[in-house]
Amino acid sequence: MRKLLTVCLGNYCRSPFAQVALTRRGGPAVTVRSAGLIGKWQDQPANPAMIAAARRLGHDLTPHRGQQITADAMDWADSILAMDEAVLVTLRAICGARNEQKLGLYLPGRDVPDPMGQGEAAFNDCAVLIEAGTALHTGMRRPL
Repeated sequence: MRKLLTVCLGNYCRSPFAQVALTRRGGPAVTVRSAGLIGKWQDQPANPAMIAAARRLGHDLTPHRGQQITADAMDWADSILAMDEAVLVTLRAICGARNEQKLGLYLPGRDVPDPMGQGEAAFNDCAVLIEAGTALHTGMRRPL
């Protein structure tokens, strides 16, 4: 079983959605957790606009509660997937040598844009992009 950790800035929009999308797509072959670099939304539900975007794609994001990244979470993961380059740079600075080889972008060579502060369309576009990227990390090549 692969263990994936998705990370964004606050664990409020992108990484929680990636967690549910990867969990559904990967089934029992993967275990997925998510975290944020900052603890501003620790123990808080996901952004309401992302919950709505997730619902439109058939996912339930309502059980999510924000978590801040920890060394234990990084040690647990087989792969640590940053949602954008800025998050990846910060992860490299904090991860330690034993976890550095686990780091990568969720979408190789491409950021998943942060929809915070934008309208419904930005959240929908973000969710669709994350959903499309699930095949890269679950080994599943079937259509969504």
